[in-house]
Amino acid sequence: MSPSAPILAVRDLRVGFATEGGLVQAVDGVNFELRPGEVLAIVGESGSGKSVTAQTIIGLTRSSNARIEGSVELDGEELIDASDATMRQLRGERIGMVFQDPMTSFNPVYRIGSQIVEAIRAHRGDVGKDEARARVVELFDSVGIPNAERRVDDYPHEFSGGMRQRAMIAMALALEPEVLIADEPTTALDVTIQAQILALLGELNRKRDLATILITHDLGVVAEVADRVLVMYAGKVVEKGTLDEIFYDPQHPYTWGLLGSLTRLDRPRPKRLPQISGSPPSLLALPDGCAFRPRCPHEFAKCTELPDLRERITDAPGHCDRCWLDPEEKRAKRQVEGQIGLEAPA
Repeated sequence: MSPSAPILAVRDLRVGFATEGGLVQAVDGVNFELRPGEVLAIVGESGSGKSVTAQTIIGLTRSSNARIEGSVELDGEELIDASDATMRQLRGERIGMVFQDPMTSFNPVYRIGSQIVEAIRAHRGDVGKDEARARVVELFDSVGIPNAERRVDDYPHEFSGGMRQRAMIAMALALEPEVLIADEPTTALDVTIQAQILALLGELNRKRDLATILITHDLGVVAEVADRVLVMYAGKVVEKGTLDEIFYDPQHPYTWGLLGSLTRLDRPRPKRLPQISGSPPSLLALPDGCAFRPRCPHEFAKCTELPDLRERITDAPGHCDRCWLDPEEKRAKRQVEGQIGLEAPA
């Protein structure tokens, strides 16, 4: 991990949306810091608040029904109350974003190269079209798109899913931002292409000293590139720590369930694929105390009280979780058939 000062600091971030049914608290008290050259993975099921956290950082959740509190600082500059003009200038210039579905992120009736040229010239008015096009060709080469000189003139539908994702990464890097946010960058890609995209992100992170946020629901993806991990559930961070801490000494039952749901090629095929029972709760009607309580086989009386996110292991500073169980109890209860997992409900 880089010893340098954080480039991005998120403190007590809360994002709610007013609906006819009440206030949906999509993000509730998220805190983290990100340093140059570091990869922070934010993990959780759909609806856990991962993407809303990322989109709020770059001002994409601003609306009349949004309630945003807390602080997001980029190199000491507060973004929560920054003007829309400031945020437009900052997007792409200092924070790049790789969206989940590149097919809907690119305009289907314009050539991909032209769209990236437009983005470059919108921020760098002194750059001519030819110079910007040469920059796009260079970017396509750097992200592994073959025949870059020709392919910049293709339309989005002429690219495969993996190539579109590479083009999306090229667009995010066009202005050499300090922070890169990758929102589910391997969704809907086959495993071979997933591995290529993750290797590309890791290489770009090292070469450019990027501060990277990787958003995913797949801990298998995290294992390839992340330095630190935040596990989110129902809008809250339920566990955070280094990659090794999360994988080898996870402290929250939800994290055990995520790890146990990974398929293992080095073990006999199970009769039934492992899963976390039940469904995530409605953000309009969260249970009392721990939000994971209705799905947790280790629930006990104290779970009706909400635990703080704090350090509970003396020899692991910075490894925090929200679970009332004693660390030794956790280490015993998380063993399911010889590996980390979540017991099936009785």
